[in-house]
Amino acid sequence: MNVSIAIMEEEHSNINRALAVVRTICLQMMQGAEVPDDDFRQIIDFIRNYADKHHHGKEEKFLFPAMVAKMGPVADKLVTHGMLVEHDLGRADVLALETALNEYRKNPIPELKLDILSYAMAYAHLLQLHIEKENSVVYPFAERGLSEEDFRDINEKSETYEAEKKKEGIQEHYLTALGALEKKYRL
Repeated sequence: MNVSIAIMEEEHSNINRALAVVRTICLQMMQGAEVPDDDFRQIIDFIRNYADKHHHGKEEKFLFPAMVAKMGPVADKLVTHGMLVEHDLGRADVLALETALNEYRKNPIPELKLDILSYAMAYAHLLQLHIEKENSVVYPFAERGLSEEDFRDINEKSETYEAEKKKEGIQEHYLTALGALEKKYRL
């Protein structure tokens, strides 16, 4: 397995951990718990900056362009009409979740609580399926179709990016925050 793919799969594991927190929060809300506004906002921050900007950023800057450029129309369709569309759908779900939280903060009515549950679970479901597709289809397809030279370039760019973000404390910050949420929700 290539270094960049291994890193991305490890990030998928971390994202799945966050999705388990989302599901647990939603189950507690279904059982009558209040909306944990601060926790949802931490999750939104994790999603936007770790799952999307950090993880999807590497896919969108390094892996996917190489697949589209080097692997032909099947890769182009898979990336352009599949993975990138799902990234955008996830962003839309997160924006809708944030909007529902903002509205609920001003007017805590059951309809807005339902919106929070709906958008949180829509995102969690989308990302779980998305991760399964990438791990079982997209990444193996890329590993079969891209050359060693292509992966040397992707790996080099990914490793440089990871090192830069490590200096900024991105990974440590978000994984520590995730660990605290897991502890709070006993996961």
